[in-house]
Amino acid sequence: MATVYELYSYLNKIISPDLSCEWDNDGLMVCPDKFSDVKRVLLALDITSEVVEYAASEGFDVIISHHPLIFKPLKNVSGDDAASSKVISLIKNSVTAMSFHTRLDALDGGVNDMLAELLGVEDVEVLPGDPDMIGRIGNLEIPADPEEFSLYVKDQLGAENVNLVNAQLEVSRVALCGGDGKELLKAAYKAGADTYITGTLSYNNMIDAAQFPMNVIEAGHFYTENHVLNLLADLVEEFDELIEVEIYNSNIIKTI
Repeated sequence: MATVYELYSYLNKIISPDLSCEWDNDGLMVCPDKFSDVKRVLLALDITSEVVEYAASEGFDVIISHHPLIFKPLKNVSGDDAASSKVISLIKNSVTAMSFHTRLDALDGGVNDMLAELLGVEDVEVLPGDPDMIGRIGNLEIPADPEEFSLYVKDQLGAENVNLVNAQLEVSRVALCGGDGKELLKAAYKAGADTYITGTLSYNNMIDAAQFPMNVIEAGHFYTENHVLNLLADLVEEFDELIEVEIYNSNIIKTI
């Protein structure tokens, strides 16, 4: 039977920490016993309280997430805040938590390459001007109307809604970054993109985008990244096909 340490070591080699941004905090978040057996793994974009509770009640040994459970340093582990409360619960229930964040964004075949494939973007390369090598840029085989393409993005990602800044440009050269991609807006324009797709930009950045000009599609942080759980599932199963893997929908933000 594989151990927590062996599983993490395997994933750590494939999703190298060398790809992580300097400001990031990911990796092994909580580990009650690194030599304990791994029989069941739960995958979630975020380790919410509901995810922790489900993992504990259903007997999962490990939770693997994209977003880090612990991002900012904990000042205490008293249970008085959300992060430390989850840490306490995980330790009590002998559940390990590991997260692969920006390194999974930058990984060849990771979050953003998968996003490009989902949206039919071809000839994909790393976005020029992105020092972290997270963003991607490529082409559509058949140019599209920006409003029609926005609806296509919504459908492909299963998003509840998308926001569009329509610069009245035909969609052909597409830059993208799953999650929070506000830092790459200018790089996308300078790289020659007529359209930029990301998860969240903020109102002010959406307004400013119109000056470039460039179509901008904001499709939701969760929806532009959640597909990467399929990759994590494949990696765990490649490591040990006897491990039971389940994907949990951790999205708690609903559009009403």
